[in-house]
Amino acid sequence: MPVSDLPLSFRFGVFFFVGGLIPNPIDIRFQKVSGLGATVSLKTHVEGGQNLYAHRFPDSIGYQNLVLERSAELISPLDIEFNISLSLFKFAASNVLVTLFDDSGVPTAGWMFLKTFPVRWSTSDLDAGRNGIVIDTMELAYTRMQILRL
Repeated sequence: MPVSDLPLSFRFGVFFFVGGLIPNPIDIRFQKVSGLGATVSLKTHVEGGQNLYAHRFPDSIGYQNLVLERSAELISPLDIEFNISLSLFKFAASNVLVTLFDDSGVPTAGWMFLKTFPVRWSTSDLDAGRNGIVIDTMELAYTRMQILRL
């Protein structure tokens, strides 16, 4: 496959499904997405009398938190949802789809995050000595991730 046909990481969208089903058309643009990963935890079993090795078995799957970065908005549905969760301790799980697009805007891959909820929100430092954009970082935990290749 020529290098020019490989997917580029800067064409993506993030789609929040309110109530798990209805896409939020406002909160789709993000500067950076990270935490796209899973790890299989292992259980080790030592067999009696066997000192050369131990048996290793898959135990469970652990996920990183999904981390989203964007410029600080004035107000959006996602901001309201995060504010309710982090101020009132009321959580409404939603599904999130991160989609990678080709240069024509056609989806080529995706990652579906099921039952997400906010666990961290931070805003970049305010610095009178620098001319930069204020960035909000949102961190979501989730129950499960599905990789989608289109």
